[in-house]
Amino acid sequence: MTGKKVLVVDDEIHIVHVVAIKLRNNGYEVISADNGAEAFDLACEEKPDIIVTDFQMPVMSGLELVEKLRQRDDTKDIPVIMLTARSFAISKEQQEDLRISSCLSKPFSPKELLGNIEDVLYQKQVMVSN
Repeated sequence: MTGKKVLVVDDEIHIVHVVAIKLRNNGYEVISADNGAEAFDLACEEKPDIIVTDFQMPVMSGLELVEKLRQRDDTKDIPVIMLTARSFAISKEQQEDLRISSCLSKPFSPKELLGNIEDVLYQKQVMVSN
């Protein structure tokens, strides 16, 4: 399961830092951005295996980022985990429409996030091999 590339997007640099350390220690390659617009460019360029993004960010929100990614053939199937300070900010409909794999409320533990990432990537692997 190692060697997978994760794009971590959050305007709170300490969150990116903590998450990146946890993921790198578990064999993931980590790229990061501090806003949705930068993340969109990186996602199109780097084609990460999964994206972990904050909901509320300057320039472009996490939801806007996912909406833009879903409109492109080369990024539409990248799984996304959304981090949110307010779990009610994303409706079930939005989550389903944008195919957001999982929503985690802040504060979250890096271990919990790692588990979520592994679950999502495993499910994707199972779907591809079927």
